[in-house]
Amino acid sequence: MSETDTPIEKLIDAWLTLPDIAEMFGVEVTRVRQLLKERQLLAVRRGENNSLQVPAAFIQNNATVKGLAGTITVLTDAGFSDTEMLEWLFTADDSLPGTPVEALRGNRKTEVRRRAQALAV
Repeated sequence: MSETDTPIEKLIDAWLTLPDIAEMFGVEVTRVRQLLKERQLLAVRRGENNSLQVPAAFIQNNATVKGLAGTITVLTDAGFSDTEMLEWLFTADDSLPGTPVEALRGNRKTEVRRRAQALAV
């Protein structure tokens, strides 16, 4: 949970607030905060109210994108900050093709994790 900077705003065009996600999941906002604490999701502070917001691409079929949590763990282990993770997940990679988050949404977590693990080496 870090503050946004310009590259993220250019890469990510749709965001959800924690109450939005809570409503989608049918849970209390405290549960969404727990998902952030458990590193199941990433959020940054943005907007007029400086509220925590999650990229909308992390949610699919009213659930967290399959494979996201494990990918966050791999990137954390590689020493990435939250901002760096967001930049990596939303930056196009010609070898995928597309962005890592698009690959995760397409159920290609193995390819994404392989690239993330290579970053740690």
